[in-house]
Amino acid sequence: MCLAIPARVLSIEPDDMAVVAVENVKKRISTALLDQVAEGDYVLVHVGYALHLLSEEEAAHTLALMAEAGVLQEELADIRGDA
Repeated sequence: MCLAIPARVLSIEPDDMAVVAVENVKKRISTALLDQVAEGDYVLVHVGYALHLLSEEEAAHTLALMAEAGVLQEELADIRGDA
């Protein structure tokens, strides 16, 4: 389906890159579209790019809604490359 999904920033890397996690799934993404990103921030990720900063509460709420709607596991499979 490929929806934007909230993820927590685990580490910042050179060249506007970062490693993020959603549940136990990690992915390397670009942060070039954002002015500032720090470890521990929550970002909205779509097709490998961080699009927007989120609060922890907003990220948790969005993930809960995605799980309730039955799309969270599908999105995680897309991130892992299972789909």
